[in-house]
Amino acid sequence: MPEEAWAEVLSAVDRTYADLVDYQEQLERQNARLQEMQAFLTSILASVSDVLIVLDRAGRIEQVSASLLARSGARAAALTGQDVASLVPPEDAPRLSDALDRLRADRRPTVLELSLVTPQGPEPLELSVAPRLDDRGRVAGFVLTGRPLGELRRAYAELTESHDALKSAQSLLVRNEKLASLGRLLAGVAHELNNPISFVYANAHALDRYVGKFETYFTRVQDGAEREELVALRESLRLDREITNLRQATQGARDGAERVRDIVEDLRRLSSDGTGERVAFDLAETARTAAYWVLRGAKDAPALTIEGTAPLMAWGRPGHVQQIVMNLVQNAVDAVEGRDSASVTLTLSAEDNRASLTVADSGPGVPPDLRASIFDPFFTTKSVGHGTGLGLSISLKIAEEHGGHLSLLDRPGPGASFRLDLPVSGETA
Repeated sequence: MPEEAWAEVLSAVDRTYADLVDYQEQLERQNARLQEMQAFLTSILASVSDVLIVLDRAGRIEQVSASLLARSGARAAALTGQDVASLVPPEDAPRLSDALDRLRADRRPTVLELSLVTPQGPEPLELSVAPRLDDRGRVAGFVLTGRPLGELRRAYAELTESHDALKSAQSLLVRNEKLASLGRLLAGVAHELNNPISFVYANAHALDRYVGKFETYFTRVQDGAEREELVALRESLRLDREITNLRQATQGARDGAERVRDIVEDLRRLSSDGTGERVAFDLAETARTAAYWVLRGAKDAPALTIEGTAPLMAWGRPGHVQQIVMNLVQNAVDAVEGRDSASVTLTLSAEDNRASLTVADSGPGVPPDLRASIFDPFFTTKSVGHGTGLGLSISLKIAEEHGGHLSLLDRPGPGASFRLDLPVSGETA
């Protein structure tokens, strides 16, 4: 054979050998990647806390998670190749089989509630069943993932307990903020109560004096005194004048007692915790009562103006809405303290099935860089000891729970203006 032919044969052998070496290297790399993927899947199956089951198209078990093995008490080798129905009680097997049949047809994942057979008895599961597709989009098997319903129910119970605790904490914050507001009003309350009580007390003393005069006169009448003596006694005791004074003292005592009653009724409404059913109430009257009580407790009360629609019906818990108004008015009073021509204006209006209250003051207003933080909990521009920073955040939360809203308005000129919107009925809440 010519040398050229041998050279071509040797060259072809070299190329074939090089191709074989390259193919071997590719196989080794792919095998390494397969081993890495197998280790990765094994680690996932070993670490997931939820139940995980991989099935072939016929519904036979290919792989299971360690959590399933721990619950069922079985070994992986014993489960591999078994029908998945062996993992559930006989009464649940038809539902699981129907779910797999539907997935073969429409490929839409489904969720079932069934039980897993364990040594301790059936354990309820919420099982999600999804198809496993091949490269051509055909169903090649199924993946079942489930979480024990006992854990879900415990988690839901813990969530419910946390929610209840949060509601209790919120109610406590509302009540504490209201008590803080009421504490600032004590001086005004004492003054308001002292005036009518002193009036009742003075009139009671006058009534006692008048009763003594009439007892003296009627004693002489019962003793049979002569007419001339009785006329003289009546003139000396000035009974004709005292009858008029008696009526005036009685009316004055009644007016003072009614004033005390009104003050106590206002305090009762202010101190109510706001629980109970929501009702239709007069927002104008609620705002007036809350605003006047804040001003009574102020050292230097600003001029108060109430404008707009009255009465103005709204829907909610009046006790909580009073807390919002007290917070807004108290902030306004604090903002104008020490300023000339200090004023606070309450404006009531109704539009689009909403009842609105705007509280504006003549203070310095809210700086632009603080507007975004004004409703944050514990945010306050007041000095230490003059505010908790919870008033506006609690007020916003109460307004939203009523189906309403509390906002800081943009207004020309000095001062701040807050607007409270509330529904006018339960249907619009």
